[in-house]
Amino acid sequence: MKLKSLVAMLCWSIPALLFSQKQPLDYYLPSAKYDPAIPTPEQFFGFQIGEWHLSHDQMLAYYRALDAASDRITLHEYGRSHELRPLIYLVITSEKNHANLPAIQREHLALCDPERSNKLDVSKMPVVIYQGFSIHGNEPSGANAATLVAYRLAAAQDEETLQLLDKAVIIFDPCFNPDGAQRFSTWVNSNRNQNLNGDNTDREYHEAWPGGRFNHYWFDLNRDWLPGQQPESTGRIANFQAWRPNILTDHHEMGSNSTFFFMPGVPSRVNPLTPKLNQELTAKIGNYHAEALDAIGSLYYAEEGYDDFYYGKGSTYPDAQGCIGILFEQASSRGHLHNTVNGPLSFPFTIRNQVRTALSTQRAAISMRTELLDYQRNFYKNSLEAARHDNRKAFVVGEKYDRARLLKFVEMLRRQDIHVFENQEKIKAEGVEFVPGTSFLIPLEQPQYKLILGMFQRDTTFTDSIFYDISAWTMPLAFNLEYAGLKGSDFSKKQMGKEVLSTQLPDGQLFATADNYAFAFEWDEYFAPATLYFLLKKGLLVKMATKPFTGTTASGQRNFNYGTIVVPMQNPNLTGSALKEALQTAAQIGHLDIYGLTTGLNPNSIDLGSNNMDVLRKPTVLLLTGDGVSATDAGEVWHLLDTRYGMPVTKADLTDVNPKMLDKYNVLVMPSGNYSSLNPATLGAWVSNGGTLVALENAVKWLESKQMVSVTFKKIPEETSSPTMRKPYVGVSEDNASQNLNGAIFEAELDLTHPMAFGYRRPKLPVFRNGELFAEPSKNAYAMPLAYSSSPLLAGFVPKKLKPLAKGSGAILVGGQGGGRIICLLDNPSFRAFWYGTDKLLANAIFFGNTISGQAIERK
Repeated sequence: MKLKSLVAMLCWSIPALLFSQKQPLDYYLPSAKYDPAIPTPEQFFGFQIGEWHLSHDQMLAYYRALDAASDRITLHEYGRSHELRPLIYLVITSEKNHANLPAIQREHLALCDPERSNKLDVSKMPVVIYQGFSIHGNEPSGANAATLVAYRLAAAQDEETLQLLDKAVIIFDPCFNPDGAQRFSTWVNSNRNQNLNGDNTDREYHEAWPGGRFNHYWFDLNRDWLPGQQPESTGRIANFQAWRPNILTDHHEMGSNSTFFFMPGVPSRVNPLTPKLNQELTAKIGNYHAEALDAIGSLYYAEEGYDDFYYGKGSTYPDAQGCIGILFEQASSRGHLHNTVNGPLSFPFTIRNQVRTALSTQRAAISMRTELLDYQRNFYKNSLEAARHDNRKAFVVGEKYDRARLLKFVEMLRRQDIHVFENQEKIKAEGVEFVPGTSFLIPLEQPQYKLILGMFQRDTTFTDSIFYDISAWTMPLAFNLEYAGLKGSDFSKKQMGKEVLSTQLPDGQLFATADNYAFAFEWDEYFAPATLYFLLKKGLLVKMATKPFTGTTASGQRNFNYGTIVVPMQNPNLTGSALKEALQTAAQIGHLDIYGLTTGLNPNSIDLGSNNMDVLRKPTVLLLTGDGVSATDAGEVWHLLDTRYGMPVTKADLTDVNPKMLDKYNVLVMPSGNYSSLNPATLGAWVSNGGTLVALENAVKWLESKQMVSVTFKKIPEETSSPTMRKPYVGVSEDNASQNLNGAIFEAELDLTHPMAFGYRRPKLPVFRNGELFAEPSKNAYAMPLAYSSSPLLAGFVPKKLKPLAKGSGAILVGGQGGGRIICLLDNPSFRAFWYGTDKLLANAIFFGNTISGQAIERK
């Protein structure tokens, strides 16, 4: 051994001598003979798993070493996180299977095609298992356990492992969330004591905001399997679709005072589209987990607390695709050792449970191999048969004014291997006209029939009133698209044009001539805010039309709607060819068309020099963050402005806010949260000096409590019962949970003439509604640009006590002090980055908020 290597190994080994957390390999893994040529995790890292939290770079290095040392493993990079960390999976199987892997993959995918699946002999086919770990970065036992499971698969020589490798292909994703894992491991390792301290007040167990749960932009990646808006998600969705596994496992952690959970979840909370047999097979697999945990004496439970309803979660997403999704939840040690009601909980203990259930999953898959393969084949055959008997034959989806938003919707469908076709005929359905060029067809008679229904699902009645996550996510409503189901008499294959194999956003164009007086683009397109910000950043004079007008272009008269952006040819900082070059770039950034106007005189509408053309200022945005603020809500704002609109965003902790800081910004965004550490007088002075304050959800409640806005919240009626009425004690938890509004879709009505509604053409707008804050209508008739309709529920569950409150409630209220404006958005406009349909509301508040007339605000 080289001296340098020996010194390095000794340095790595020193910490192992100082701590008492070390466990032998057979604490984690069943006894077996192991190939000495394959490095154990302890040999590679210089410490045993569980002594320290592995960082993502350490994990990655070990998997590369396994790839180099073992013929059973090949490593594949499938993407990069926002922080450019490699996203990898291992394909683990026998050498013989590796040599024939493309053919195995093709044959397995044929199981999902009813036209080919009958010819397959499943008795000769390997089962495909997708094992994924720690999608929440601060739930580390899964990712740390993955190293041990991978080592066993690479090195074990026992008969069970050899049979597993021969009869299975394992897609092994050892760390779903590299950025969050790195953030959390850094925190707990840097706060670790030599003498382990389970005292829950220790700094080790209280990670700094926003914590390691989320990815770089503070998104919960375990809610993104269906919409796929984050790079980590798009990569793993592609992996899933490329293999269509039979089992997918998702290893998590939960509260420290719990034990260990495995699926199935609560039987009454299963998505109605999921076959009953899916849950029966899940329960059968659960017997293997019980056996494994019984053997080591670990406490566990099933059919409690968790559900299988929202198809955007990792353990439910597979259920709509012929696969068995399994959630594991291990009580978290939160660091290295944690005192709990069940006694001291060590990190190694949490890892061992994850290891043993990963192995029991593999054992179940081999024992149930042909049963699982048959289930998958029959799932798709039954789905296709159900599609043929469905009265609806297709969905048609369209959007006449925003090409980018429509294409982003199609992109999401294609990501899920759903076949989409161009519409080549005029179709009228459900009172809406769909025309070629602005609409697409999704035929239901295709393998992903169940997943299509899951994306278009619009239920309002349920067998259970408790939801672990949201109760509605109807995707065309989230994108604010027009859509309709086409019945047999309305649908013909002649309507179907080319299949959409890929999507590309439009190339923005500048239509300019030598004699242009000004330039204009409409605010409808999704990326119009990116275009506007680019122009403002250039220092250009930019105006916004508060009324529609008819402009003269080189090709004739053209109508421009409310909110049209106008750039005069005579501009202070850029003119002539330099201005046109900037406008061409701006058009490409926003994927929209900019039109040259030949005159400022518009005889039948406002002129370009009209006082109804408001000058726009460049927004300098401060986003409040830190303890008390919802990290996911803040992350959604940051992500939208940074990645889609190309806007720099300054993120500041609440405790750092002071008058001098605020003076640098003209827009302040307050995500939902508790702002008890903020000084309302400081905010009020800033607003009075002309600032635009945008408050979301619970932030509005805080403003109201500090008398900064005039908002009256409706009171939730108290439950009335007779003095003698009694309820069983056992039901208290579920009764309370059933009163929550965890996420539904409401219909709201827009004032299309209001700056907050610019960019919208239809007065009805689907919004995501979460929580119990319902506002009374504004006393100023002009200060409520968005309000819920008289019958607002479009999809999802709403508790009975809240239904009367929703009718006519204010969804956006505009207040102000002095020269500034306070825009109150009672709902989350950028929910999980897939609610494309209401993102424009936030953009309008930021870009146009200061232009709202002082006569149209509710003053305190």
